[in-house]
Amino acid sequence: MSLASVQRVMVAAAAVALTGLVHAADISGAGATFPYPIYSKWADAYKTQTGTGLNYQSIGSGGGIKQIKAKTVTFGASDMPLKPEELKAAGLVQFPMIIGGVVPVVNIKGVGAGQLTLDGATLAAIYMGDIKTWNDPAIRKLNPKLALPATAIAPIYRSDGSGTNFLFTDYLSKQSPKFKDNIGAATSVQWPVGIGAKGNEGLANQTTQTDGAIGYVEFAYAKQNKMANVLLINQAHKAVAPSAASFQAAAANADWTHADGYYLILTDQAGADSWPITGASFILVYRNPPDPVATGEALKFFGWAYQHGTQMAADLDYVPLPAALIKQVQTTWKTSIAAR
Repeated sequence: MSLASVQRVMVAAAAVALTGLVHAADISGAGATFPYPIYSKWADAYKTQTGTGLNYQSIGSGGGIKQIKAKTVTFGASDMPLKPEELKAAGLVQFPMIIGGVVPVVNIKGVGAGQLTLDGATLAAIYMGDIKTWNDPAIRKLNPKLALPATAIAPIYRSDGSGTNFLFTDYLSKQSPKFKDNIGAATSVQWPVGIGAKGNEGLANQTTQTDGAIGYVEFAYAKQNKMANVLLINQAHKAVAPSAASFQAAAANADWTHADGYYLILTDQAGADSWPITGASFILVYRNPPDPVATGEALKFFGWAYQHGTQMAADLDYVPLPAALIKQVQTTWKTSIAAR
């Protein structure tokens, strides 16, 4: 074989090796801690099947939005959907990936999961510091048969910018005009009382370590940490428990077809079985990605999750998207994202 032929073979072999490395490169993403348990589970299964991993930083929705706008990751993840005008200004496309619920959890001696009932107004008053002990008359009125101690309430809140914060504060703002005026709904707010903790993981840990604590976490964290979840009075004045069924009930009437940029908030939905703090978690990618191949790999992963991740999601009490919505999202990928 001539020297030129040998060189051609070496160049071709190097190209094949490089292509293999490109396809084996991990997908990069950052953002919401709310969907992290299911993204992690999907990622493990996807890597086993394809060899492609997911490098996902669970840093909160605010961090995910910042990182995708800074173009340091292939996709961002947020539980607070961006408004259509913000998506347009940033050159981003947004789509829902999974539906779940934010759940108030407590650490009160003698009180187990599903034993304490609260309504939105009382929950808002606790987080404003207006209700200070667990035997407050407002709480006792909602729980006449429950022995409640005089323990001081220790509200635990998310200290980082997060979609969990947004869903929780959006719900409380809908329940309490005072909360809306003084604190409001956002990924990051100024809490008047309580102890801050970072991420769903940090908030769960802080709540379990603090006597008299109340916190709010994505339901998978509550289950995994065996935390005492609260029942909530919903819009239909029914006390409901958090579950995949009650999240599905809240999402049942969502009109995604007419939601510009998929901007839709699912808190305080009508229906006797609806969980009041239900929300979708969203993915953000560029309409014209700086790396179309990387974005294409990310969309392959999300497409795989839509098709094969349903049972894994259900096992963690997330609600998979309806088939019609998945079809709508995949049409958006084809028409609005220049990925390869």
